[in-house]
Amino acid sequence: MSSKLRVLANGFAGILLASQAFPVLAQDSAAVSTGVTYADVADLADSSGLVIHAQVRKMIRVADERAPGLKPGMARFYVQADTKALLTGSTPLGESVAYLVDLPLDARGKAPSLKKQDVLLFARAVKGRPGEIQLVSPEAQQLWTPEADAEVRRVLQALVAPDAPAKVTGVREILYVPGTLAGQGETQIFLSTKDGSAASITVRHEPGQPPVWGASFSELIADVGNPPRRDTLEWYRLACFLPNTLSPKSNVSESFAARRQAESDYRMVLGELGVCRRTLGQGN
Repeated sequence: MSSKLRVLANGFAGILLASQAFPVLAQDSAAVSTGVTYADVADLADSSGLVIHAQVRKMIRVADERAPGLKPGMARFYVQADTKALLTGSTPLGESVAYLVDLPLDARGKAPSLKKQDVLLFARAVKGRPGEIQLVSPEAQQLWTPEADAEVRRVLQALVAPDAPAKVTGVREILYVPGTLAGQGETQIFLSTKDGSAASITVRHEPGQPPVWGASFSELIADVGNPPRRDTLEWYRLACFLPNTLSPKSNVSESFAARRQAESDYRMVLGELGVCRRTLGQGN
């Protein structure tokens, strides 16, 4: 390794330390775990201005004293990688990109060699420094595989669709209204969203039938009976961001029995959505 290249790596790290413009990247970002879930991919894709398919060309270890926040058993690396494809992003990219990533050391104190490995990078551009990117999280470097590429593209396509569901931030109001027949009624769950757009869940009860429900991310009525399928963006927005418990003020049903039914319907929806399982950043 040339001394000039090592100075460049340490200088890059020093700029990050001096400006404090970047969060610490200090986790195992070496590879795609076989347990990576849809929620993991959606988290990364949704927070990235750039998603890049690249091939690692050079890795230069940054001096530990210039790597603030470095965890024990990890080392920070300055990586130069050749750009193979820009999966999403409006920032022009050259033939190569540079970034910092933390990698685990083995028992001998050596990091895995990623040279000539294809990777997926979830990143944002560095203002005023063309060709340099910042990974959006400690797990934002993942090994590229055809399967990983296809899954990321599927998520990105859903995120940019004209009818893409908004980010859910909570439950604004929930209301159960009984029907005219015994066992008949409907619960409306109005959701708050990051952009203020409409989103709701409808649970419908008919005598002698199990309750059915559906969701809407527009002013249109929910497609009751066709809830979002697991591992879709609609499912992700609900399963991963609806609160486990309701605020008492959000339940505006008129009677005690109606409030109980609204709460029961909400728990039913959460149960049918299932657990939003994440593995990245969870110590797995």
